[in-house]
Amino acid sequence: MNNTNNPKKGWGCFRYGCLGAIVILVLLIGCVFWALRTPYSLPDRFVLTVPLSGSISEVRRESSGLPFFSSSASLSLQELLFILDNAATDGRVKEVLLDIGGVQASPAKIAEIRQAVEKVRRGGKKVTALLHSAEDNDYLLAAACDSIMLERGGFLLLDGLKAETLFYTTPLGKLGVEFQAAQWKKYKSGIEPFLLTGSSKESLEEMNAMLDEVFDDYVGYVSKRRGVSRDFLMGVINNEPLMSGKRAQALKLVDGVASSWELQRTLTRKITGKELTSDNDAFVRASQYRSAVAWPGKGDSDEGIAVVTLSGMIVRSAGGSAGQMADGIDVETVRKSLEAALENKKVKAIVLRIDSPGGDALASADMLQMLEWAAVKKPLVVSMSGVAASGGYMAALAGKTIFAQPLTITGSIGVYALKPNVKVLAEKVGLGRNVVTRGRYADANTLFKPLESDAYTMFVAASGEVYYDFIGKVAASRKMSVAQVDSVAGGRVWTGASALKVGLVDRMGGLFDAIRAAQVLAKIDLTKHPKLLFYPAQKTWWEFLLQGSDTGLAERISVAVKKQVLHEIIPEKQFSSMEAYYEMLMVSGELHMLAVMPCEINIR
Repeated sequence: MNNTNNPKKGWGCFRYGCLGAIVILVLLIGCVFWALRTPYSLPDRFVLTVPLSGSISEVRRESSGLPFFSSSASLSLQELLFILDNAATDGRVKEVLLDIGGVQASPAKIAEIRQAVEKVRRGGKKVTALLHSAEDNDYLLAAACDSIMLERGGFLLLDGLKAETLFYTTPLGKLGVEFQAAQWKKYKSGIEPFLLTGSSKESLEEMNAMLDEVFDDYVGYVSKRRGVSRDFLMGVINNEPLMSGKRAQALKLVDGVASSWELQRTLTRKITGKELTSDNDAFVRASQYRSAVAWPGKGDSDEGIAVVTLSGMIVRSAGGSAGQMADGIDVETVRKSLEAALENKKVKAIVLRIDSPGGDALASADMLQMLEWAAVKKPLVVSMSGVAASGGYMAALAGKTIFAQPLTITGSIGVYALKPNVKVLAEKVGLGRNVVTRGRYADANTLFKPLESDAYTMFVAASGEVYYDFIGKVAASRKMSVAQVDSVAGGRVWTGASALKVGLVDRMGGLFDAIRAAQVLAKIDLTKHPKLLFYPAQKTWWEFLLQGSDTGLAERISVAVKKQVLHEIIPEKQFSSMEAYYEMLMVSGELHMLAVMPCEINIR
């Protein structure tokens, strides 16, 4: 048979032979590029430029370092903190320039960056903020600097803060999707977007209390740093929120107006005594600085401290497929991190850094058990970042001491479960269904009908058991009675400062405070800097592609590229609760007990 006119055969060769050869060639080129690249050499005097924009993740995600991709992703919070900490004592860094635009980080993360900036200033180095068209978060961060410059042609929009919740009950109902819920207890408002069309009084009470604390910090800090009264700043917010650079300077809210080029020329002359030219660049980007210095700071002690980070939604398993796109922290990753820290004899203590709203209740309980086991072997101190709530708070219970920022979102000690029902949707599209069962409840937990009578009763009771187990764990860890815990639990969300008052955390402070406390507990010489080891270990793009998996190399390359492209195109939210609900409830079709913060609290 003549196959010369069959295009499929020819294309098959290309698809499976040539494509494979191309992939291997690209990887080989990438390896050579990676091996031969020379480290960046720092000048003797320079201005350190630190870009701050978008959401600021606690740690850098795995696929962010693919070769041949120029990533515009923001530096992670931990990278920023260590870069600024190192710069504070680096004699080569003469000034620091924060290039700020469109920051969307949580209040606690902004506060911790502010503290790092203040440490640089205490080290005798001037810090300047360059604002583009800036809003409240940008301005609050810039207020920590010695001077604020607004880009020529830009504007300042200081219109205050807001907390927003979306409700999906009506649109999902129109599609034919309904939910049943078990809620422990009334402040655990994560179920409300799927059952109500507006916030309950308990949810509004929490939102208002939290917004009051964040807004008070904002107005108090900015007015103090800029040398204006609180009443004056409130007048600007309420009466003249949008202003030009010229007007902002007249109101003494900024110190000057200049283009990026003008500011670069001025600082170059100041640092080098020469005009700005292509051969006279006095600026070093933070990413270059990170790669050129000992990371995360040169320890002068053989004894070390492990920093184990729990970042993102807590899930049972990351899955065996490289095709999973979601970010989060799973039980196996935590287990491997703790084992590595415990097996390393030079590691004398562990700092658990948490930036998680919680997630799967059973996975959270498993993590707590492993962390408590680790804490018996080596001292363990907890550092709460932007959020450590619900299952994230449960993990913190293993700590000898719990540190939180005053504006950390924590607590939310409660449990809820959601049961989707697509019966109406199935009827609308004419989907027929025939079921043969063995066992009274074999078909009770189906997507195609609601739970009925005693099946629903058991559903609610199971959630209650998880809740009472949760508050029992809190009582044992915090040396409180179950009744005392229940009075501050029930799903209530607290800021770190409020959590300190009710006994849920021990001290106010950031990551470096927790490291110092761990150093004390481990009896490491306080005149020395211990070596820091970070877990989970960050995989390079090469390790990501070659990691053991049920999938092939081509699929792992595809997923890595997809992640890179998505992170470039779509701004990363701090946490994607809707994605978690979709994965847990709609895709798997299974019931999950969730110990997660009430939906997403975004204060802007």
